[in-house]
Amino acid sequence: MASLKKLLGFCILILLVSSAASVWWFINWMDAPIRHDKQIEFTIKSGSSIRSASRQLVDAGVPIHPYLFEILARVTGKAASLKAGSFELQLQETPQQLLQKIVEGKFSLTSLSIIEGWSFKQMRSAIDAHPAIRHDTVGLSDRDLLIKIGSKYTHPEGLFFPDTYLFVKNSSDVQVYQQAHQAMLTRLDEAWRKRAQNLPYKDAYQALVMASIIEKETGQASERGMIASVFVNRLRSGMLLQTDPTVIYGMGDRFQGNIRKRDLTTDTPYNTYTRAGLPPTPIALPGLDAIRAALNPEPSNAYYFVARGNGTSQFSENLNDHNRAVNKYQR
Repeated sequence: MASLKKLLGFCILILLVSSAASVWWFINWMDAPIRHDKQIEFTIKSGSSIRSASRQLVDAGVPIHPYLFEILARVTGKAASLKAGSFELQLQETPQQLLQKIVEGKFSLTSLSIIEGWSFKQMRSAIDAHPAIRHDTVGLSDRDLLIKIGSKYTHPEGLFFPDTYLFVKNSSDVQVYQQAHQAMLTRLDEAWRKRAQNLPYKDAYQALVMASIIEKETGQASERGMIASVFVNRLRSGMLLQTDPTVIYGMGDRFQGNIRKRDLTTDTPYNTYTRAGLPPTPIALPGLDAIRAALNPEPSNAYYFVARGNGTSQFSENLNDHNRAVNKYQR
């Protein structure tokens, strides 16, 4: 009987030591960096259990034992708190940090840059080509796309603010369009409320049309106020705007890099050499500086400008001075 008691005690001791060693090993495992030599992307599907999520990690290439990860989630009480989405396993990340990332929804992000002066066609091509965005608007017409994002407008040009946007990877492109559209509406509204008095615009949309022309006419931020002044002065006096970028926009795919005299005389809704006033829609995506210039042009009596050839413009108040400037800088 004594021998049996000794044997039982010895077995209990072995179990206790073994259990303590297992606990010690598990604690060290969950705080030790996961061994890998590059960032690994993975996705947790919506509605996944902890067992399913652990398997998804392994299937994506995360070098972690799925059952140990499941145990970690259960003993820490986080098994039911996983967030669905796309994530990245970073270098030196531990199993415990990885679990916390999934629980907190620290999704992996991607960026998209929309460039000032782009047309909507260029913007849409960039979004369609982005590899980390879900393309849910492919096949939609421009009009249907606007309906999809809840816009009240019927023509997309100029309605999206050029900026760099961050998104969770695999976000819908609908979200991209909505965010850029709302950003434009917000900035346009802010600028409209701070506008100068007696501007020749019926509404903020016409100011947006003007801003798009200013955006295409100059890359010099310091000149945008004067470019706006010339066009505002022309509108007020009933003169034609006569701006080449609107003609080019109206030509569409017919424009091959050079604008000719017959292009200036061929009428389109966007030809400001043949039609008075502003064109019917913006011709590009204007940036904030162009919007502010359109709504707060520099005070001047200038009606003309011509490129000097060095990226700047010569402004003139009358046709004689303008013709002299054309002869000097372009002929």
